[in-house]
Amino acid sequence: MSRIAIAHVDASHMPPELSRETPRTLIVFWWQDVPVGQVMDEGAPGELLDLGNHWNALSGSPALTRARSLCEEPKVPALDASVVICTRNRPDELRTCLASLKHQSFMPSEVIVVDNASDDERTRQVAEEAGVIYVREDRPGLDIARNSGARRAGCPVIAFTDDDVRLHPRWLERLTLALEESDALAVTGLVLPAELETEAQIIFETCWSFGQGYAPLRFDEAFFAADARTGSEVWKIGAGASMAFRRRAFELAGFFDERLDVGAAGCSGDSEFWHRILSRGGVCLYEPAAVAFHFHRREMEGLASQIYHYMRGHSAALLVQYERTRNRGNLWRAYYLLPCYYARKLWQRVRYGERPHNRLLRQEIAGYFAGLIYYWRHDRPHML
Repeated sequence: MSRIAIAHVDASHMPPELSRETPRTLIVFWWQDVPVGQVMDEGAPGELLDLGNHWNALSGSPALTRARSLCEEPKVPALDASVVICTRNRPDELRTCLASLKHQSFMPSEVIVVDNASDDERTRQVAEEAGVIYVREDRPGLDIARNSGARRAGCPVIAFTDDDVRLHPRWLERLTLALEESDALAVTGLVLPAELETEAQIIFETCWSFGQGYAPLRFDEAFFAADARTGSEVWKIGAGASMAFRRRAFELAGFFDERLDVGAAGCSGDSEFWHRILSRGGVCLYEPAAVAFHFHRREMEGLASQIYHYMRGHSAALLVQYERTRNRGNLWRAYYLLPCYYARKLWQRVRYGERPHNRLLRQEIAGYFAGLIYYWRHDRPHML
């Protein structure tokens, strides 16, 4: 599986021509600094990308109309914002992430690096060099680190990102404005791949992409109504690598559930928290104008572990969600819909052979069962 080049094209100043570097090119179209859509181009390297036809397919979209409006009427948030970055043993990635924060159009009032039990002092050194707040959390676990950061943060808006992310200059501005101009307690942003250089990165982006499209979305009581029947699909709200909350969200719903950490149940602490906000009458938003670029796992071994923990956390989160709401749709999804889904995928793999979407099926299924077992053995609420 050969690399896929990524081309970012500003349609307000369309380049006259652009040559293909690879047989496939992911073209992300922007209107100035607002993303409006993407297409996958295919053709021989060295030939010109068909920018005109690709753009024509997007030029009448509501996303373009909204992008023009955002660019014509720029605003500055009135609310102060804290940014929390949780990290463990990745000082080089952290340095890149912090560098992107220096170029924000709306600067955070404080940046908090939560060092989640790193093995040496390099994370502290990077934080001190950047002049940000350093918090040491010796208990390993992403949600434990997020909770430490949330407690330390002093602003009415608290944004979270990860160390393997590079942030668009208007990321924080647009997350904060989305909260400021609405009744929402939580907002997520568009997460695009920073690179698609390896087989593992391409499989992840093809089958597990963080991106939720280029149209803004609102998740409220109408969306949450499905929870009683089949469990609401809260993972569609966005990604934990790009999210922000009003402080009131933590006052209403508590903090992240530490059972859902990598190393404990797996992950899904972010989606379970969004579920909890919705269950208590809150609103969540998806704001695609707030962009972050994520560096996916480069090696298949790392991706396999990631997918295992995704499904381990997801199945455990369904039971946690039932524990808190008594909405039986979460049980229906955990004990019926997911087994049916995996039965179909197994049958398709037997019949049609291995494909990218079922390449990690063993890890998915193993993670699914591991999450159920973890919850059954550790069923006491652990929401600090």
